[in-house]
Amino acid sequence: MAERTLGVIGGSGLYELPGLEAMERTRVQTPFGDPSDEVVVGRLGGTRLLFLPRHGRGHRLLPSELPFRANVWALKALGAECLLAVSAVGSLREEIAPGHVVVPDQFIDRTRGRQAESTFFGRGVVAHVQFADPFCAPLSRALVDAAQASGALVHAGGTYVCMEGPAFSTRAESHLYRSWGAHVIGMTNLQEAKLAREAELCFATLALATDYDCWHAGHDDVQIDTILTVLAANVELARRTVAALATRLPASTGCVCSRALENAIITDRALIPPEVKRDLQPIAGRYL
Repeated sequence: MAERTLGVIGGSGLYELPGLEAMERTRVQTPFGDPSDEVVVGRLGGTRLLFLPRHGRGHRLLPSELPFRANVWALKALGAECLLAVSAVGSLREEIAPGHVVVPDQFIDRTRGRQAESTFFGRGVVAHVQFADPFCAPLSRALVDAAQASGALVHAGGTYVCMEGPAFSTRAESHLYRSWGAHVIGMTNLQEAKLAREAELCFATLALATDYDCWHAGHDDVQIDTILTVLAANVELARRTVAALATRLPASTGCVCSRALENAIITDRALIPPEVKRDLQPIAGRYL
């Protein structure tokens, strides 16, 4: 059986993955600028693993400053077939308590200034991928199993509101998102999911609930020190879950993620500029 490659984008507090073997760091140059940091390449649980700290080591980048395209391009170019995003989120539901884990299955996009970072296409080539179900169901099921095996209290499914940030929600916004039926809120995953779909990567999110945003009358409004305290307690859980997923990575998901671009590119290939074809080679080379 061919070895699979799992890409992991680690969020706040998750800057390394202990247990990686044959580890090396590599800096990838991309047509979309520099990724957030070097990519750590190694092996974990019989799986080749690529790890990239989303905000850079030391947490240097705002959510709206993240080089989403460069990050996903780099992981795809290094051979990733699946992409796991690990993220801190606020809970919009009573039953999702701080310290719980959510593996969402839907998104609501509330970002405003990230259009350029939401697609690899443009500059003479047009593509429209299907995004009705933004997460890979087989990979998400494997992630739920891995999190449960790691001792997490897991909520399978739920809607992730992706907001612009960096400020947290107003109280009115928090109540609005609850009225929409959303479950958690964060600032980073939407663009990663869109780009993963365009790159034909299976995508799943491990969302670590750190607070109740500001809607819950019985809890203090969200504060960064509270978030960091809960995150510190959950970092080891996240690491165990990633390691457990590495041993459970499906040999073949049977999903449509790996064929997302099959009928999505509508531009006449003869009209696509050569430099754009070159830049998109790791993403869409077989269709161009």
